[in-house]
Amino acid sequence: MGPVQIQMRKKLTEAFTPLVLEILDESASHAGHAGAAVHAAKQGGSATGIGETHFSVTIVSAAFAGLNRVARQRAIYQVLAEELAGPVHALALKADAPA
Repeated sequence: MGPVQIQMRKKLTEAFTPLVLEILDESASHAGHAGAAVHAAKQGGSATGIGETHFSVTIVSAAFAGLNRVARQRAIYQVLAEELAGPVHALALKADAPA
């Protein structure tokens, strides 16, 4: 687990006290595509060997109760604004309230 993933976990845990939190770094499967190359160049790296740019997050939290899908995603984007403005190029979300 790299520093970006650790920071994301910390922020999401503090903000939402999740019952479930899974963060997967999917960067390796996206290395080399045009968007990754452009993003890597902006971050001062190269398109090959990039990491911690593409993530998939599954989060279940009571904080999402009563919120629709878009509101849950906006709340997460707000918490991770710094990462999304910098190292994170793509973020796939699955955010739910407990059943």
